[in-house]
Amino acid sequence: MAEFKTDIEIARAARKKPIQEIGAKIGIPNEHLLPYGHDKAKVSAEFIKSVKGNKDGKLILVTAINPTPAGEGKTTTTVGLGDGLNRIGKKAVVCIREASLGPNFGMKGGAAGGGLAQVVPMDDMNLHFTGDFHAITTAHNLLSALIDNHIYWGNELGIDIRRVAWRRVMDMNDRALREIICSLGGVANGFPREAGFDITVASEVMAILCLATDLKDLEKRLGDIIVAYRRDKSPVYARDLKADGAMAVLLKDAIQPNLVQTLENNPAFVHGGPFANIAHGCNSVVATTTALKLADYVVTEAGFGADLGAEKFFDIKCRKAGLHPAAAVIVATVRAMKMNGGVKKEDLGKENIEAVRKGCLNLGRHIENVHQFGVPVVVAINHFTTDTDAEIRALKDFVASMGADAILCKHWAQGSAGIEDLAHRVVKLAESGASQFSPLYPDEMPLFEKVNTIVKRIYRGDEAIADKSIRDQLHAWEQAGYGHLPVCMAKTQYSFSTDPNLRGAPTGHTVPVREVRLSAGAGFVVIICGEIMTMPGLPKAPSSEKIFLNEQGQIEGLF
Repeated sequence: MAEFKTDIEIARAARKKPIQEIGAKIGIPNEHLLPYGHDKAKVSAEFIKSVKGNKDGKLILVTAINPTPAGEGKTTTTVGLGDGLNRIGKKAVVCIREASLGPNFGMKGGAAGGGLAQVVPMDDMNLHFTGDFHAITTAHNLLSALIDNHIYWGNELGIDIRRVAWRRVMDMNDRALREIICSLGGVANGFPREAGFDITVASEVMAILCLATDLKDLEKRLGDIIVAYRRDKSPVYARDLKADGAMAVLLKDAIQPNLVQTLENNPAFVHGGPFANIAHGCNSVVATTTALKLADYVVTEAGFGADLGAEKFFDIKCRKAGLHPAAAVIVATVRAMKMNGGVKKEDLGKENIEAVRKGCLNLGRHIENVHQFGVPVVVAINHFTTDTDAEIRALKDFVASMGADAILCKHWAQGSAGIEDLAHRVVKLAESGASQFSPLYPDEMPLFEKVNTIVKRIYRGDEAIADKSIRDQLHAWEQAGYGHLPVCMAKTQYSFSTDPNLRGAPTGHTVPVREVRLSAGAGFVVIICGEIMTMPGLPKAPSSEKIFLNEQGQIEGLF
């Protein structure tokens, strides 16, 4: 068997075109591209405004089963499908999220696709890219500094330092910073209080940037952030601290989408990056809506499995932005089906048709769930060389029994040539007009009822459970006018339950709600469930141990 190159070796050998040529493919003039080197650029706000009257293309969501250590390849399939649609003569743009440094140096190693279905420049995308995440981190921490500075200089707003709701952020996994005591060291350093850090991708500023429609909307949402409460429990907003203008200044370039290209020189917008297990898991509204004005098809992804990413894409992003997805692709692998069926990772290379059938229950649950939103589904089987014909047939037969098609995709090894069948099927689904999209719950439903709706209909649990203090907090927010907001579930990505080890399609479980946070600027309520952390930790052997510069000064170890 031929030895495949690593992802970074493939990316390094890419024959990239100047970014101006990529922009020209979708009608972006040179003067509206703000280049960062030769192979990436931001798209100007003036151009984005100028195409708002264009007709929208078709929006295709790529989602997946619950992730397993066997690997699923959702981003790889998103990129491959974009290339495949262009190959069959459609004008298609890929829209994906930017990578966080936390998982890149932790477990994941990168987020630009893989094999012959990648977005490049892969190394830049997985590191500092165009500086968007640094801008978000800085804007967030400017607000943090302004809060403590205001308290230090007399606390004119009457902030109760026991009720400061705004934490700090950094774009790295660092468990030591989850809970801290700040302002130690005496009078000159302020008033000591409990605080903590989240990872940047969990920041409300990240969510705001990804949901804002333009700079004016961005500044308004930044002003709406609730940073603390007074002793009478009335809220203190970022605009009360006069922080919104300066924060918007820091984000003026970051809100402009980044244009790059696939290995096959097709356009891709890479912009924003909230995690789906602790945030809303979608790329920016600005990037998606702009792409829809420039292409026949826009292929985007939502993080992790459909129980998290797709649910938030539908219930938060589509609701807020007025988007109407035409079709959804659920990515699955034979290997992951076997893991869901009880096979250990080291035994995945052996044929086990029964385990495939057993593990398909997880996939079936996701198909049913996406159908609940009125969106037609096709399953993409991301091919591995160890898959046997009998295993693939078992997977296809199961999907057929669910009223959908499963199509074998070989884009990782063959690029767009290996995913033409899926591209044709997606076009057929999208053009059929079968999508009758609607969110899972109405705006006017009470907040805790929204949580229970997701728990029962998406996770198939019995109920959500929460202490009286949490229910009272949700009720107080409803009384304050926030009851219409959608909920953003922060939960383990590995299971429909809050137990990461409970694979397959469990039922009858309860979902404990540990904490709730109001993201008034982003426009949703975060529901933190089980033991999920908004500041992850590094694993025992982090990916950073294998990332280095070789003798030629090239990066090795990103994947």
